[in-house]
Amino acid sequence: MSFTEVDYTATDHVAVVTLNRPDQLNAWTAVMGQEVRAAMEQADKDDNVRVIVLTGAGRGFCAGADMKRLSQISGAGRLEEATDPPFDPTSRKDFQRKNTYFPAVSKPIIAAVNGPCAGLGLCFALFCDMRFASQQAVFTTAFARRGLIAEHGISWTLPRLVGLSKATDLLLSARKVTADEALRIGLADRLYPGDELMPATLAYANELAELSSPRSLRVIKRQLWQSPMQSLDEAMDVADHEMALSLASDDFKEGVKHFVEKRLPAFTGR
Repeated sequence: MSFTEVDYTATDHVAVVTLNRPDQLNAWTAVMGQEVRAAMEQADKDDNVRVIVLTGAGRGFCAGADMKRLSQISGAGRLEEATDPPFDPTSRKDFQRKNTYFPAVSKPIIAAVNGPCAGLGLCFALFCDMRFASQQAVFTTAFARRGLIAEHGISWTLPRLVGLSKATDLLLSARKVTADEALRIGLADRLYPGDELMPATLAYANELAELSSPRSLRVIKRQLWQSPMQSLDEAMDVADHEMALSLASDDFKEGVKHFVEKRLPAFTGR
């Protein structure tokens, strides 16, 4: 697919999806949304890709929905948006909605938050599996200051990362959160100087791709995203089932073999 508002590259085992409207701080549009999904589908189907990095071009990650988009309200008070088929029809229904499909992507997604991250941009960052941030990153929920509500699943994702009271503060006030505070409260997982963010993120992504079984990455990601909807007993049943499958896999055999032989692994994902 030819992209106009997203840049897609895949090197070694890592795909990088870059929001590419730098003059507008990568404000989200319908076209960008379609292209991000297409890029995620491309990475998901590529057996050579094992980890995905999502970032923004220029000095921002994503400033939220494009304000022109917000003005396109129908008479019923809703944005005019096309509906898409589920990213993965076999995934939980929770992850089949328009903006909640990142957990259905079978490969880990790391958000490299290089600057302002607001509104819808923050929602997508929270659906990534990890968030690495530059010291120039600034986070804001934005919705309350636009007369809107906690949209796109953020009322579910945000409290699970920072706790209910902090999520309440961030959603009601829509105040700006610095990178240092984001790291302290769990909104960001790692913090780097601006020029070190992408090299450090790519180094981590490549380490996952080279040293961890792609099959294990896929199954563990699914387990983690499903666990909030499960009891401990249900999670144990899933783990027992998946462990039996893992013990019969090629990657398990290779995992033992490379450890015994003291060499780097040659995992196949099978």
